Formats: sequence, structure tokens, C-alpha cells
Amino acid sequence: MITARLARWRRFLEALFPERHIYIRSSGEMRGVVLTTGHQVALAAGVGAVGLWASLGGVAIAVLALSGGANSQETLRTKAYYERLIADRQARLNSAVAQLSDTNGSFEEMAQATEKRHAALAMLFSEIKGAPGAAQALAPASMKTLGGHGPADELRAVRADQDRLIAEAETFARSRADRLRLAFRLAGLDPDAFSHADPNSLGGPLIDAKDPRALAAVLDVDEEFAARIQHAADDLSGMHALADASNALPLARPTTDTSQASGFGVRIDPFTGRPAFHPGLDFAGPIMTPVYSTAPGVVSFTGVRNGYGNTVEIDHGHGLKTRFAHLAAISVSVGEHVGVHQRIGGIGSTGRSTGPHLHYEVWVDGRPQNPERFVRAGDYVQQTSG
Repeated sequence: MITARLARWRRFLEALFPERHIYIRSSGEMRGVVLTTGHQVALAAGVGAVGLWASLGGVAIAVLALSGGANSQETLRTKAYYERLIADRQARLNSAVAQLSDTNGSFEEMAQATEKRHAALAMLFSEIKGAPGAAQALAPASMKTLGGHGPADELRAVRADQDRLIAEAETFARSRADRLRLAFRLAGLDPDAFSHADPNSLGGPLIDAKDPRALAAVLDVDEEFAARIQHAADDLSGMHALADASNALPLARPTTDTSQASGFGVRIDPFTGRPAFHPGLDFAGPIMTPVYSTAPGVVSFTGVRNGYGNTVEIDHGHGLKTRFAHLAAISVSVGEHVGVHQRIGGIGSTGRSTGPHLHYEVWVDGRPQNPERFVRAGDYVQQTSG
């Protein structure tokens, strides 16, 4: 069996590698070389072995090259990752050290500076106290609202809220001053003629030091904060001047629970039936309905005037006067200082009158003005101050 297989292989190799004769001519001589089947098989085997070795070596080199490149890239990625990690940890450490330094080193200084700013704010806000709407507009934020994760954060939040309060103080002062100016214009008056600021309307260093650097030194705060305090103080001074002037204007209603009758201007005279100028505003109501002063002032006349009957006149300064006529009774006397909404008499029908009513006049610099404009201005001030 084995012999037959070997015989078949022998025949296969002899057919694949038949015996070959190679003739070589050299120097005129001819020599022959016989390549037997065995020699060819041995030569093929050797060539195959060399080829296999070369192929395996090339594959090994390629594998090693690819493996080395992948390892190199992975090494670079790992190195970059750890470098970023180290840099992040260093940054966190630096931040922690800075916060610790801030907390331990400058926290006390920050607290002292914040207290000084607070004292300056308290001085400023003392000038606003009592102004309509000030308490709601300038309420400080609560500590819960400010938040923060530590004393330093809370101090920073308080300082930010102080800056907010100054800005709101300026806004409040300007807004209220604008509303008061509009009220003057509604009354037919020039606000600039009445709004001369009193240089002593704000007390202490807020008026003594006009230069922010000097004010900063007086208040012991930073110059920028002092400049903002000064600007707010100037706005408040202008607001106070207008508010004081408006308080002297006859803007209040002279009666309550009465109906408005004849207005200011030309009308048909009830006695003659012909057009005639009516210099005031009439309020109809029952006899002895209270009549009130419409602004602070000094009573300049009480008594009977021709056509007006029982009359009260009040001087409010700034060229302003008011007249109340047809009264049934008079409750004040000449020279008496009266306040706004102080009772001065009762509605009547004395003088040239067709029935119980109050005849009310407003005079500016000796000329009668339309009282209805003053009443409307007063209503506007009441609405915007609520």
C-alpha cells in the first residue's frame, strides 16, 4: 500500500519535474549538465523555503510596525489626558488657595469697607425717608434672596445690593421729580420758577463735599461709590426742592362730597342773563358743608367783599393766593397760619349768590388762574404718590 503511494508520488514528481539536460558551451567546448527529478525537487524546496522565510519576515515586520504605531498613539493620548487632569487639579488648587487667602486675608477689610458704604447709604436714605413710595422702591434685598455659600460670598452680594440701591435711589428721585414737574405744568406753572433747590436740603458731608474725591475721603469709601452717592444726593436735592414747592401749591380740593358747578371763564351771568367772566370754580353743597384750605399759608383777609359775601383769603407765598367766598361761617382770623386741609369755614349763600355753594379762586402774581387746573394737578399727585 505504502509502496504503491510512493510509486504514485514518484511518477507525479517525475511528470512535474522531468529530467532535464542543460548544455553549456565554453571556450569552444560543449559540456552537458543533467538535472534529475531529485535535483529539481530539492532546488524547488529550497526556493520555496527561502520565499516562505521572506514572506514571514515581511509580515512580522508589518505587524510590529502597526503595533508600534498604535501603541505610540495610545501613549500620546494617555499622556495628554493626564496632563489635562494635572492642569485641572492645579487650577482648582490655585482657586482654593486664592479663596482661602481672600477669606483669611482680606475678608475683614471687605467687611469694614461694606460697613462704611452702608453708613453712607444710610445717610443718603435718611433724606428720602417719608417720601411717598420710597419704602417700597428702596427696600433692601433679604439675605435669603442674596444667597451665597459663605461669608465672603454674602459680603459680595451685599455690596452688589448696595450698588442696586443707589441706582434705584437715583431712579426714584428722578421719577418723582418728573411727576412733580408734570403736576406744575398741569397747574399751568413753570416748575423751574418754583424749584430752586435749598443748598441745605441735604445735611452733612453730602453737601459739604461736592468733589467725589473729597466726599470719598470724608465718608471713607472708594471714589466711585462716593461719586454715585453724590449723584444720587443731587437728584434727591432737586426732588426735595420740587416737593417743597408743590407742597406750597393749592393743589388740594377745597371741599369734599360736593358737586362742581360753574367753571372758570366766560359764562351767562345768572343775574343779568348776559355773558360775563367768572374768575373761579363753584362747588355746590348743603349749608355749612366744611370748607378747607388747599395749601399751607397765612390768612390775609376775612370779612365781607362786594359780591363775594363772607370771604377768606390765604397767602401761600411765591405769589400764590386763594379766595373762598359766599361762606355761611368763617373759622379763621387774619394772620393765622393754616395747614393744608384745615377747616376755614362752611358753605353758604352770602353775597351775590343764587344758592348755597363755595366760590373758589386761585391767584398767581395778582392774576386769577383756572382753579380746575390746580385741582387736576393735585389729583394727579395723589394718584402717582399712592
